Amino acid sequence: MGQSKEDSLSMKDDVGKTQEKIVEELVIVEGEERTTWFIWVLVLCTSISGLLFGYDTGVISGALVTIKSDLGPVELSNSQKEFITSATTLGALLGGLVAGVISDLIGRRPVLGLADVIFIGGAVAQAVSKDVWSMIGGRFLVGIGVGLAACIAPLYIQELSPTRLRGRMVVLNVVMITLGQVVAYGIGAGFENVHSGWRWMVGLGAIPAGIQILLLAMMPESPRILILRKKYEETRKVMTRIYAFASEAEIDHKVNHLENAVRHSVEISNSTTFLQRCKLILVDPVNRKALIVSCGMQAYQQLCGFNTLMYYSATLFAQIGFNQPTAVGLIISGTNFVFTLLALVCIDKIGRRKIMVWSAPGMVVGLVLASVAFHFLTQKTGGSLVSGTQYSTTWSSIVLLSMMVFVASYATGLGNVPWQQGELFGLEVRGLGTSLATATNWTFNLVIGSTYLSLMSAITPSGAFGFYAGLCFVGWLGVLGWFPETVGLSLEEVRDVFGENRDIGIFWGWNSERKQMTR
Repeated sequence: MGQSKEDSLSMKDDVGKTQEKIVEELVIVEGEERTTWFIWVLVLCTSISGLLFGYDTGVISGALVTIKSDLGPVELSNSQKEFITSATTLGALLGGLVAGVISDLIGRRPVLGLADVIFIGGAVAQAVSKDVWSMIGGRFLVGIGVGLAACIAPLYIQELSPTRLRGRMVVLNVVMITLGQVVAYGIGAGFENVHSGWRWMVGLGAIPAGIQILLLAMMPESPRILILRKKYEETRKVMTRIYAFASEAEIDHKVNHLENAVRHSVEISNSTTFLQRCKLILVDPVNRKALIVSCGMQAYQQLCGFNTLMYYSATLFAQIGFNQPTAVGLIISGTNFVFTLLALVCIDKIGRRKIMVWSAPGMVVGLVLASVAFHFLTQKTGGSLVSGTQYSTTWSSIVLLSMMVFVASYATGLGNVPWQQGELFGLEVRGLGTSLATATNWTFNLVIGSTYLSLMSAITPSGAFGFYAGLCFVGWLGVLGWFPETVGLSLEEVRDVFGENRDIGIFWGWNSERKQMTR
């Protein structure tokens, strides 16, 4: 049963000043933990953005080993492969950097539509490209669409999901990212032996984008954006569909609470310029802490080296002796998909912090095992991978096993938790904050993706994976020291987590105390 408005408000007399503020903001309604068809359809439609994101990162892995001489050179060099791969990341960096700010101006839904249009253009441009530079241009265009969608889709979902379901709804978007990677590897395997099959691989990405454009016409705008535009009746209709089991009084209380939070943000927005808000996110201690945590988590997600595995897994597996490298890559993407489903079930029950604390060491173990396996695998070739060499099938299998351990751990925690970034920011800086965090993700993605093959050549595969293991360990220490728990908190309540004089111990204590109060 949901807690009534009167019961929630009556608790004010029994707690201190900090707790009083929390309880005043706490509004629990009947059936809030239940998922309606509206929510599922809404999130599934929005998660097509995740599917596009995943498809794009997965499809290039198979395309790189099947392009051969179609773009001019007899065989693509390492630098050309890095350019083609990094062009998408650079586009995504630019798209992610402006996505949040644009969405604050025109709304979340139009930005998703714009991303679809750009993605369709980029997919077609890749499919018809005749040389390396036209392929790079198509990849760059697709990257802009990916960057817009990767930033706004989780934010849009968070603002339309019931508080108690918000985490798993965002994880569903990540599930679609992993499903997109599985589909990409499956299509890649299917077209692997087809002449110019890579053109079909990249071109088919336009289909989901076209479907989403049609579905967007039936989807509502974020309630917070509607309130910003003073469309209060539309806001109430959307909230009624989100909380289908709530009474009219509870819906009124939800809307009033949201209006109060948005009004505070509007006052800040109206009294400041964009540059002043940029300064606000850096100078204000609460905003600064949120920015450090969100950007730090996005940097960690890329510095662990996971996306290089997505981009280059087929190339890597071909080098170590697998006859069907794209099909082997499908094992990796399948592992990613399955364990992301596990995160979907657990994230709102276990919590963001606990999942990260317990899953990150598994990433370190997987990467260390890969480093050891590569050391023994490449002993006869001086530590380097040499194409055409017959390597030990035993050590090649251990490399595959280590990758599965790493990916399973990544998918359970780090693949999902950073995308909860929108919940860390107040509405007045949410668009800007998510843009900066997403841009951080793509910046480090660009660094890692454009140096992976060169790093493997410079310090050997064993050294490269050992290097990534060290970065993973440092990131885990950062989680232990800085990352708070936000499970069960409304978007407006999360801001209190970053209040002055709070440390990780108080994060836990405050959240546990809150749960006791809501029982």
